[in-house]
Amino acid sequence: MIRIAGINIPDDKRIEIALTYIHGIGKSSSGKILSSLNISRDTRTKDLTSEEANKLRDEIEKKYRVEGELKHEIKTNIKRLKEIGCYRGIRHQRGLPVRGQRTKTNSRTVRGNVRRTMGSGRKPGAEKT
Repeated sequence: MIRIAGINIPDDKRIEIALTYIHGIGKSSSGKILSSLNISRDTRTKDLTSEEANKLRDEIEKKYRVEGELKHEIKTNIKRLKEIGCYRGIRHQRGLPVRGQRTKTNSRTVRGNVRRTMGSGRKPGAEKT
């Protein structure tokens, strides 16, 4: 099992898909990494030689911001938005959608499943005898 950036890469998957288990690497960036290193996208992780695995590890850890470093950067960016009090920062503080999605009908889970109309979400009353 290959370990890159603190993540165990699964053995039975194609290397292109297995690299996406690392936070910060998607399918397109994994394809770019593999093409730059001349590694076939269809090879399984268990079939990689130790030399290819070391090349992959070096490439990802030196040229890409992944895992903890990336998460820290995202967290500081959100903190900065909150501190300057911009619209996006306020939406983050309130736990509402940030990128312009509507909130009247969607984002129920974000708003706490609040229903605003008269009859919706009410429990049925006691039956008449």
